[in-house]
Amino acid sequence: MSTAEAVHLEPGGAPPAARGRWERLVSHRLTHLLAPALLYLAVREIGLLALRLMAHRWDKDVGRALTSWDGHWFLGIAEGGYRNVPPWLVDAFSRRTDETPLAFFPGYPALVRWLAALPGVEPVGAAFAVSLFSGVCCAYALHRIGRRVAGGSHRAGLVLVVLFAASPMAVVLSMAYSEATFCALAAWSLVGVLERRWVLAGACCAAAGLVRPTAAALVLAVVAAAVVAIARREGGARPWVGGAIAPLGLLGYLGYVALRTGQWDGWFAVQQRGWDSRFDGGAATWRFALAVLGDPRSVLELATVWFLVAAIALAVLCARRGVAWPLVVYGVGVLVMDLGSNGLMNSKARLLVPAFTLLVPAALALARRRTGTAVAVLAGVVAFSAWFGAYAITAWQYAI
Repeated sequence: MSTAEAVHLEPGGAPPAARGRWERLVSHRLTHLLAPALLYLAVREIGLLALRLMAHRWDKDVGRALTSWDGHWFLGIAEGGYRNVPPWLVDAFSRRTDETPLAFFPGYPALVRWLAALPGVEPVGAAFAVSLFSGVCCAYALHRIGRRVAGGSHRAGLVLVVLFAASPMAVVLSMAYSEATFCALAAWSLVGVLERRWVLAGACCAAAGLVRPTAAALVLAVVAAAVVAIARREGGARPWVGGAIAPLGLLGYLGYVALRTGQWDGWFAVQQRGWDSRFDGGAATWRFALAVLGDPRSVLELATVWFLVAAIALAVLCARRGVAWPLVVYGVGVLVMDLGSNGLMNSKARLLVPAFTLLVPAALALARRRTGTAVAVLAGVVAFSAWFGAYAITAWQYAI
């Protein structure tokens, strides 16, 4: 080394130019690593800001809005278990039996209860923390899916994260609801399918089955993919293991409710008795859509119908654009369960949140556009989602 070079060495021993390159590389990698979480959190924070403004307009408490409706049930189960839910919680007919709480799956309240057991942690704070952490975990899985699908990229993954965080009823991801936890487990299960990591796919699917009944669509996708892998003699014993454990969570809880109620279809009976919810093949949804389109009674109901129409269009687009078929099976399965149920029509937009795989074609298309165009479109989507979510849990008087 010459005397001149030695003079320009910094204390760390590396030339300034080399240190600058290293710092830029570290900064780039750190930004790359944190981008899914930061984008997800930024979009959800915008939604919460809109909620604060809307809550002030309607003289509502933000905390109460974020723990309303099903949130009360989840918090009640988290604090007292199924046998000690507060007596003021009732079903849609203002009735209550020992079986009524069984309509709510145990996975999310169990996580809330475990976190609330830590010193200084209250159940409400634990519920928000579980939803927040779950949403971030889901963001990383969605980013990975956006990179793994045909035509995918880092940019497509980030766009998919934003579209998910800004879906019409994404406000539920910030509530004391189970959607964020379910979506995180479902997304990582589908990552396992795409990457042929069958144990990951099966384990996450089994866990999702303890969180929401929507896991039926996920079980179908994971088991079907495992069967195809077995038929092709791929992966050795791992597809067998993944496919075998995938339905255990869902079947386990349905079996538990069957034992508690003394009916093989106990959970479905609880749903029907308490909320008049059953699968009718879409007849009730069709009647609802015709009635609302013919005589719109509210912004939420009219928007819900168009969200369902858009979801159907996205499902067709997924099939036509060659999106990986397990992702299509899962997304269409969630959509069919939503359309086919005669349950509360006001909940249908919320029940579409887990159908995030239907957003893949939109993410791929936006990722190919100019940065300015993509940012403008996404900004509009985020703004609409922030307003609509805030409207749904403040101005709207009924359950979602």
